[in-house]
Amino acid sequence: MRSILVHADHDKANEVRLQTALDIARRLRAHLTLLIATPFRQFVAVDAFGGSYVLAEAMAKAQADDAALEAALSARLGGEDVPWDIVTADGDIVGSLAAAAAFADLAVVSLPGKPGSGVGEPSMLAGDLAIAAAAPVLALPREGGRPDLDAPVMVAWNGSAEAANALRAAIPLLAGRRVELVSVGKDEGSFPATDALTYLSRHDIHAEARIVERGGVTVEEALEKAAEAMGAGLIVMGAFGKSRLRETLFGGVTQYLVTSGRFPLLLAH
Repeated sequence: MRSILVHADHDKANEVRLQTALDIARRLRAHLTLLIATPFRQFVAVDAFGGSYVLAEAMAKAQADDAALEAALSARLGGEDVPWDIVTADGDIVGSLAAAAAFADLAVVSLPGKPGSGVGEPSMLAGDLAIAAAAPVLALPREGGRPDLDAPVMVAWNGSAEAANALRAAIPLLAGRRVELVSVGKDEGSFPATDALTYLSRHDIHAEARIVERGGVTVEEALEKAAEAMGAGLIVMGAFGKSRLRETLFGGVTQYLVTSGRFPLLLAH
């Protein structure tokens, strides 16, 4: 991972994203790119007769705010020992991040806040980006500060192609850490956990695999309990093994973990 993309905005979680990205960049000798995206279309209003017009005053304020943020980030990063640059975009956030991630090895975003936290309704930014972007997505909780990059890692393993993609993408973040592949119930996917362990061993990562039972909880709740029990600092998982629409309507592992926001997630589709 030599190129890290960071979603930069005015939210208080921005500092956690930035600090985490700096920690990873120092460890992997990577370059940081900060993206400030303000969708132009939010300043276009439509009247009752089908006409449209630009809310010029609101747009001017947003542009001034973004310029101030860019200046503040430039001053903030000027004293760091990591190479960086800042880019801006006027498209929607997911699309802008996905486009910028075409030549990134990792995209860093935040998970949604808890209800009543003042950051709006739960967002699917991390999940949507995991589908749209070629790069894996590191999604960070808004509470708890930056993650411990030496803490154990739990890989949510179901033998799917999505899980295998996430595992491969996570390799640079697994070195020197305790790694467990955790399956809930019988592994019925195309790729057995033993093959994943062999792959990891070729990267000098000697992981373990175990199966946990669901008991009276859902698969996602069982995975969350397993992560808590091992003190995981990161959950690696494939995003949306089921269809995106199906999980949105009926729920699923990705939907649950992306919107609960309790653990840092490394997502890939």
